[in-house]
Amino acid sequence: MRGGRPNRALRKARIFELAKGFFGKRKNCYSIAVRAVHKKLQYQYVSRRLKKRDMRKLWITRINIAAREHNIGYSYFAAVMAREDILLNRKVLSELSIHEPRSFQSIAELAKRRVEDGLLAAIM
Repeated sequence: MRGGRPNRALRKARIFELAKGFFGKRKNCYSIAVRAVHKKLQYQYVSRRLKKRDMRKLWITRINIAAREHNIGYSYFAAVMAREDILLNRKVLSELSIHEPRSFQSIAELAKRRVEDGLLAAIM
C-alpha cells in the first residue's frame, strides 16, 4: 500500500473542513490548523454552557420585571411557585410575561393572595 495510512487524507480533510473560514495559515497549514481547530472545539464546548447560563439569566430578569409590575419580588414569586407546586419553568414564565400578560397576571395574583393569606394567618 503506497501513500501511508488510508485515513490520513480523511483526517486532514476533516481538519481543513473545520478550519474553513480561518485567517492565514490557520486554514491551510495542517499543523497550525490542527491546533486552531482544537481551540475552536474547546470554545464551542464552553459556549454551549455559557449560552444556557445567559438564557437563564435573561428569563429571570424578565420574570423579575413582570413580577415587580404586580408588586411582588422575583425571589418571593419563585418561592410561592415552588411551595404551591406550580410547575412552570423560568422559560415558560418568561414567555407568559411577554406574550400572555393576563395569564402572568393571574399567576401573580395567586402569589399575592398567598402572601395575604399568610399575613392574615399570622395575625389571627
